Amino acid sequence: MGGLLALSRGIDRLTTVIGRSVAWLILLAILVSAGNAISRKLFSLSSNAWLEAQWYLFGGAFMLAAAWTLLENEHIRIDVIYGRWSRRVQHWIDLIGTLFFLLPFTTIMLYLTWPVFLRSWRGGEISMNAGGLMLWPARGVLMLGFALLFIQGLSELIKKIAVMRGLIPDPHHHTNPHDAAGKEAGLMTAARDHDLAGTNRHDDPESRA
Repeated sequence: MGGLLALSRGIDRLTTVIGRSVAWLILLAILVSAGNAISRKLFSLSSNAWLEAQWYLFGGAFMLAAAWTLLENEHIRIDVIYGRWSRRVQHWIDLIGTLFFLLPFTTIMLYLTWPVFLRSWRGGEISMNAGGLMLWPARGVLMLGFALLFIQGLSELIKKIAVMRGLIPDPHHHTNPHDAAGKEAGLMTAARDHDLAGTNRHDDPESRA
């Protein structure tokens, strides 16, 4: 198991580096989008290449950061159901979900996207829009995203088995959603009371004197 855990740590490091790097694509997509809007409104200029670059960048960030999101346990869950169970039951849910849903799904998607990417790359496929971009990089990013998600799924499977066997600590602390909501409500109430107290002090003539 030690070798598998070492492999898992290596995958996690790779996923983190890629995820943090591609997060900057969102900022770049925003800048490109803003530039397109300004040039179109002020100068009546428009470019299909730049318009397509927007969704290339956003799609790349979405797909290439999906594995990082899985690593950080930030994918959407139905917490009102999942959070009610004990941590052990949650481990089993995660294990079964990864083994029978995530890994098969990403395998199928890799099987389907690989030949599409290969044909696009060999044929030099470009956009149907005038002045558009090449399509094979986008198809390649799609395939790469599923590949990263697959190997990160393997890492999560290894860690989950190790946690259930007591070999490593649980990296994700179990929090009941009701407790989390109560804690958040308490923080909001405390912040509101603090703001009200500050307002009252400001309005009090004696405090101003």
